[in-house]
Amino acid sequence: QEKKIFTVQGPYPIIRRLLRARGWVERKLPSTGRKLEQHYPLHYPWLPAEEEEKEEEQCDEDPNGIHDLMSHLVRDQLPNFIWTNFLEATDRQLLQQNNVVNHYARVDAFTTKEGLCLSLQKLPWIEQADPNTFFPRCYRLGVMDEREAFIEDFCLTAARSLLKLALEEAGDTPLRTEQVPNSVTGASESHISQPKHSTAPPGSPLYPELVEDALEVCKQHLGVLQHQDIDRNTPSPCRTCIDWDRFLQEYHRVAHEGAELVLTRQQRKQCQNLLWCLAEKLPQLDMEGKLNIWILKPGAESQGRGIICTTRLEEVLQLARSCTAPSVRSGRWVVQKYVEQLLTIFGTKFDIRQWFVVTDWKPLTVWFYQDCYLRFCSWPFSLCHLERARHLCNVSVQKWYETSPDQDPRVPPDKIWSNKQFQEYLAQLGQADAWHQVLVPGMKAAILNALRSAQDQVRFRKGSFELYGADFLVGEDCQPWLLEINSCPTMSPSSAVTRRLCANVQRDTLRLVLDRKDNPTCSIGAFELIYKE
Repeated sequence: QEKKIFTVQGPYPIIRRLLRARGWVERKLPSTGRKLEQHYPLHYPWLPAEEEEKEEEQCDEDPNGIHDLMSHLVRDQLPNFIWTNFLEATDRQLLQQNNVVNHYARVDAFTTKEGLCLSLQKLPWIEQADPNTFFPRCYRLGVMDEREAFIEDFCLTAARSLLKLALEEAGDTPLRTEQVPNSVTGASESHISQPKHSTAPPGSPLYPELVEDALEVCKQHLGVLQHQDIDRNTPSPCRTCIDWDRFLQEYHRVAHEGAELVLTRQQRKQCQNLLWCLAEKLPQLDMEGKLNIWILKPGAESQGRGIICTTRLEEVLQLARSCTAPSVRSGRWVVQKYVEQLLTIFGTKFDIRQWFVVTDWKPLTVWFYQDCYLRFCSWPFSLCHLERARHLCNVSVQKWYETSPDQDPRVPPDKIWSNKQFQEYLAQLGQADAWHQVLVPGMKAAILNALRSAQDQVRFRKGSFELYGADFLVGEDCQPWLLEINSCPTMSPSSAVTRRLCANVQRDTLRLVLDRKDNPTCSIGAFELIYKE
C-alpha cells in the first residue's frame, strides 16, 4: 500500500541495505536475474575474496529472516523502485509507467565516446557555447567528412607544433629534440606497429624551408579563422602546394626522432607573432602541446578498452580500418587530440571522477555532487613514452600494473585521492582558489553543455533519475577538460577514499530521489542543484 517494493540488479549491497532501513521490501530477482548480476562484473575487484563476501554479508544481514519472508510475500508484485546496472538488463515486464528507475533510455547520445563527439558538434547551434573550450577536439573516423576534417586538423597541428619547436631555438642555434616512440606499445597491443626511425642521422639539420612551409600554412589558416577568405575563393590551407607527406615526415623527425631544426632570427619573430594571433582564435592552442599526439578510442567501449596513443597519421587511419574491439563494429572509432600540457601531481598523470544526477529532462534538472576523487596512473607521466600505465587513469586499467620504481613515493599506493586532498595540494602550489574558482565552475559548465547538446535525443521517464560519472583532465592552467561521461559509474570500493565516497553518494542519491519527495527540506548530503530549466 505504501508502494515500497524495490528490486536491485547488480553489485549494490549499500543500496539494498539503505532501502531496507527505510522499511522497503525487496522483490528478489528470479534465477535469470541473478545470472545477469553475475554477467556484469566486477563486484569488488580490489578486495580479497573473503573481504568481498564480508561486505555482502554485512549488507544482507537478516538474523530473523524477516527480509526473506517479506520478499517471499511480494514475489508477484511489481517493484516501485528499480536500481540496476544497465536499463537493457532489466526485464521489460518490471518497467511500468509509475515506477522509479535509475536509468533513462537513449543516453548513449552523451555517454558513449561516439555519441558525445556527435552531440557536442551540435552545441553551437543549441547554446552560445564553444565545445573547443572544454572538450578536446574529436572526430568520428567512420564518417568520411569527419575523417577528412581530422586529416586536415592533424596537418595543421603539425604545422603549429613546428612553429612552437622553432621558438625553442636560441637565436640561430639548432635545437635537438628528444626521441619519442610513435605509439603506445605493450603486450596487449600486438597490432600496433613498432616505432620507425629515420634513416638520416639524428643530428643532421633540416633545411630552413621547413619552417617557411609551416609559416605559410599557419598564415593561411589564420586568414580562414579571421574570415579573410569570405570574398575570395581561398583554398583550404591543406590544399596548398606543400608536399604534406614530406612535411609530416620531416616534422616527425624534428619532434620525435631528435633531428635538428634550423631557423633564422627573422623566422623566430614571425613564429612568435603568428602563434600569438592564432592563440586568440584557437582555445586549444596551449593544451595541444607540440608533439601532435592523438588518442584513438573505440566509440562505444568503456574502462579504457582498446585505447591507444599515436603520433602517426597513417597509423590512425590504418587502425580505424583494421582494428576491432569486443562488441564494437568496424569503423566506430573516434580520434581525439591528446591533452599534452596537463597538470601532474608528483610527476604523475591523474584524472577526476565527478558525479552528478539528472532527476528530470523536461525541464532539465541537474544536481552536482560536491565530493569527487582523483585517479592516478601507476607510472610517471612522460610524452616520450606512451604506455597505458602512464596515460590511462582508469582504475580498471591501472589495477594490472605494479607501481613503477621511479614513481614518486608521495603518490598514494592505492592511486586514489579525495578532492579535499587535491585542494590541499593546490594550496601548496599557491593555487588555493583554483578549485572553487576555476575547476568546479568549469566542470559544471562542461556537464551542462554536454547534457543540453544531447537533450533532444534522450528518452526520459517522469519520476526516474540517473547518476552519472564524468571524467576530467586538468590542464596546466587548472582548466578542466571533459573526456567522457559514464552512465553506470562504478561503486566498487577500490580504496579507503572510494569506499567512503561511493557509499556517501549512494546514500545521498536515495535522499535526493526518495526522501525529498516526502520532505522537500530534508538533507540531500553533498548534492547541489546547479540547473533547473
